[in-house]
Amino acid sequence: MRPAVSPTVRRRRLGSELRHLRERAQLTMEEVSSKLGWSATKVSRIETAHVGVVPKTVCCLLDLYKVDDAKREELLRLTRDARKKGWWHAYDELSSEYAAYIGLEADAASLRSFAPVVLPGLLQTEDYARAIIRAGLLLAPPGEVTRRIEIRMARQALLSQSDPCRLWAILDEAVIRRPVGGPTVMRAQLERLLEAMESSNITVQILPFATGAHSGTSGAFEILDFPEPSDPDVVCLENLTNCLYVEHETDVYRYTVAFDHLRAKASDPDESRRLISEAVTRLD
Repeated sequence: MRPAVSPTVRRRRLGSELRHLRERAQLTMEEVSSKLGWSATKVSRIETAHVGVVPKTVCCLLDLYKVDDAKREELLRLTRDARKKGWWHAYDELSSEYAAYIGLEADAASLRSFAPVVLPGLLQTEDYARAIIRAGLLLAPPGEVTRRIEIRMARQALLSQSDPCRLWAILDEAVIRRPVGGPTVMRAQLERLLEAMESSNITVQILPFATGAHSGTSGAFEILDFPEPSDPDVVCLENLTNCLYVEHETDVYRYTVAFDHLRAKASDPDESRRLISEAVTRLD
């Protein structure tokens, strides 16, 4: 059974519903802000789920949009649920961007990931994750590396829960050749990757160097798909300091097409297993 919908996804759904209601009422954000004495920025941040909202705030919007009692109760219940805490909120030091990503990931039905440099976090061993995190955190307070490893390992439960998330990862050949953490750590990581590929919900393909230029040369990206049609797909782009999200339907479609092209050019799962096994042998 899949866990309850994450508060991040509820907040995103609430924002989408409020935007549709505003558009149905034929009001602009500027008109809403003027009528309620708010700033247009506040209305925008509510609709884009960049801020949490209390029931009183939502009631003001529902009154303005003349929403019927049934819909009103549905959205107020969604508002209350969106204020609940996910397991990751126990880590107070998380950036808002990373917390938002974990919340989206927690409710994803499937993840499509292109990784040109390192393995996706959901497939990393603890030692491999430690090497990656230490290399990236040049200025880290005491305990930061340990906390990040704990969070990364906790996130991996998504792949083994009773109704697991479906992961399709395309790895550039550089990922399996770069000896992160040294030969011993890398060998254990590749062996763990081969084990993961035995799971029916995990597909891994290697994109060989011989492919040359491809649709993923702009960098890593991940497409998150959700079980409810009312929750549209979102693309996550991670950089050194935070996560960026792509949610416009046309832009998400472009990433989807890019992933499909990568999938077509990458080695099939059986050939990918062979390439990974060869990489293990080279570390002996």
